[in-house]
Amino acid sequence: MIINTSRGGLIDSQAAIEALKTQKIGALGMDVYENERDLFFEDKSNDVIQDDVFRRLSACHNVLFTGHQAFLTAEALISISETTLGNLQQLENGEACPNEIV
Repeated sequence: MIINTSRGGLIDSQAAIEALKTQKIGALGMDVYENERDLFFEDKSNDVIQDDVFRRLSACHNVLFTGHQAFLTAEALISISETTLGNLQQLENGEACPNEIV
């Protein structure tokens, strides 16, 4: 069993389909999906899902998708805001910022 609650791109979904078919993976739980932006952030109830990989995965009895909600906790939002404000303060003061991307 593989459970991915980290990043969508961590799992190669096409490879996961093949591994599920050959039973190299017994079950797959995904809280994230590499193309989730096109699927999960608006109501698609009346739409035909165009993402064939997602459709194949969601048709498997041993695959479970859950909505990625981890970033909406109070703790996560506080941590994000504290880190962001700390980064801005370090940059404004001319200090080294460990999160700076050059």
